[in-house]
Amino acid sequence: MAYKIVVVGATGSVGREMLNILAERQFPIAEIAAVASSRSTGDMIDFGDSGRELKVQNIEHFDFAGWDMALFAAGSDVSKIYAPKAAAAGCTVIDNSSLFRMDPDVPLIVPEVNPEAIDGYRKRNIIANPNCSTAQMVVALKPLHDAAGIRRVVVSTYQSVSGAGKEGMDELFEESRAIFVGDALSPRKFTKQIAFNVIPHIDSFVGPETDYDGYTKEELKMAQETNKILSPDILVTATCVRVPVFVGHSEAINIEFERPISVKEAQAILRESPGVMLYDKREDGGYITPIECVGEYATYISRVRKDPTVDNGLALWCVSDNLRKGAALNAVQIAELLGRRHLKKAA
Repeated sequence: MAYKIVVVGATGSVGREMLNILAERQFPIAEIAAVASSRSTGDMIDFGDSGRELKVQNIEHFDFAGWDMALFAAGSDVSKIYAPKAAAAGCTVIDNSSLFRMDPDVPLIVPEVNPEAIDGYRKRNIIANPNCSTAQMVVALKPLHDAAGIRRVVVSTYQSVSGAGKEGMDELFEESRAIFVGDALSPRKFTKQIAFNVIPHIDSFVGPETDYDGYTKEELKMAQETNKILSPDILVTATCVRVPVFVGHSEAINIEFERPISVKEAQAILRESPGVMLYDKREDGGYITPIECVGEYATYISRVRKDPTVDNGLALWCVSDNLRKGAALNAVQIAELLGRRHLKKAA
């Protein structure tokens, strides 16, 4: 069965990547529409490497009736207005924003981790795509949790500027250039200079009304979303850092288990796990860095080692293309899962 697909926010970084991945994976498409704001109406955009171009349509006038799925990559403000309209018109929404993630009536899905949760999508006809840093982490955690039961996770992220969109990427480029030619710096997207620097601050700060006072919303998302996707019993504490890398998020993950698990056991499990690529050598360069994961589908795991400071502890390094597994790829995988489990049955 082929589907009628809408990509909302098609001209943005994630929207373009959605189009690329739909074409790459030869998603069964009967018809496809590229939709964005009035600023982009009438522009032509490539549908991956297919040689086909799509004319961008204005979301304000787009009729979602008769379309099967809409992949939203336009931010919470757009999703708040148009996702419920699309869902009410019978078009199932797969939303990349944070707006619906913690809604109890909206499944939050990583297909390698909790595919069965998609069965609840009919309550609102909306499916949420998790935060980019959460998505890659739970792909790594799921098989280990199944094997030994995860009690607690301590994670530090090293998140690329593409996680802040085109403006973030432009700012890193412009600041780097300004430093080399001696021009003045004037950060706009980030709170401090990002070129040749790191910033321990992503999203706004959480207030004292929660147990996470002093954390940022990005850090809170990682805890809450992991609990919803994987298990409410896992304790998660995160420190999220923006780094001067264009694409690719990295994470240093420390895991405390309920039951013993050796490094060799963990490596063997990860080696066979869906969505995971284990590259772990005890030698110079025997690990994956962000630049090596760009354009790839997998979540890469390296440096698996015992944590001798706690009982049943392991530490590992996790890298993934945040525009792909952290956003566009996961959304397309959700669409594939939805088609297999539900829409195909209804056809």
